[in-house]
Amino acid sequence: MHTTNDYPIGTPGQAWSDAEKQAWYVAQAIQRSYADEVLSHLATLRKTFEVEQYGALPVDPERYPLFAVRSRQWNPAKPIALITGGVHGYETSGVQGALRFLETEAPRYADRFNLLVAPALSPWGYETINRWNPAAMDPNRAFRRGSPAPEAATLMRYLEPFAGKFLLHIDLHETTNTDNSEFRPALAARDGVTLDVWDIPDGFYLVGEADCPAPAFQQAVIKAVAEVTPIAPADAEGKLLGEPLQQHGVINYAARKLGLCMGLTDAPYRTTTEVYPDSPRVDAENCILAQVAAVTGALEFALQEE
Repeated sequence: MHTTNDYPIGTPGQAWSDAEKQAWYVAQAIQRSYADEVLSHLATLRKTFEVEQYGALPVDPERYPLFAVRSRQWNPAKPIALITGGVHGYETSGVQGALRFLETEAPRYADRFNLLVAPALSPWGYETINRWNPAAMDPNRAFRRGSPAPEAATLMRYLEPFAGKFLLHIDLHETTNTDNSEFRPALAARDGVTLDVWDIPDGFYLVGEADCPAPAFQQAVIKAVAEVTPIAPADAEGKLLGEPLQQHGVINYAARKLGLCMGLTDAPYRTTTEVYPDSPRVDAENCILAQVAAVTGALEFALQEE
């Protein structure tokens, strides 16, 4: 592990002003199409599910509408299973895994749950392959009251009527090599600090909620995913990303305190998936299948506990 404060924008040791944040935003470029890779799936999904627009990103509302997909036969007596993807736009399999789940496995669960899926919370980040939003802000540190991040605030408003009804929430993410090569150096520069660069775990792992760890639930998801893709081993200190291993493939964060998407509901079963797409042992399709396996493993566990 080493430290970094080297980045082409800003002055080392000084937090960015609005001018540096604007310089960062101007340097970003569109690299793929939200319309082609995400919105195009919705037409087919409308045949089976309700597809609702719950907002749009202010940076370009026409280009970046925000959609949720939910069970057509919504029954207030049933528990809600929430699946979110693309909080970090660059984490591709989170978005594509949510869509693949809807297209393949979701109909099997529609009679047991009210399914609610927000597959791509950060479409600008998806197109520019970014962790941050246009304001150089991490949406996955912004799920709190009065959030300044529209990606978080808009979803939170949409979910308000469902408060207290969530049984399960699984938030689909990736950990990539660019976390060390781009995103942590950018974070250090933005905040005017020096940050450690950590060893990226080679495999899939979960991040549980420290205040609601649900170890049996986490174990069930890991077991389901292990049939599809390798689970990350602990490092020599028994940790992943500097956090103590709670069980095979599982660490915990204080999600609500940190403003993580995983902490936005009081669901008794909640977790964040972390796929490692840069491993030589996987490819893009395997990463998508791992996300689908995580969702179905979570749902199967919840069914057994009903």
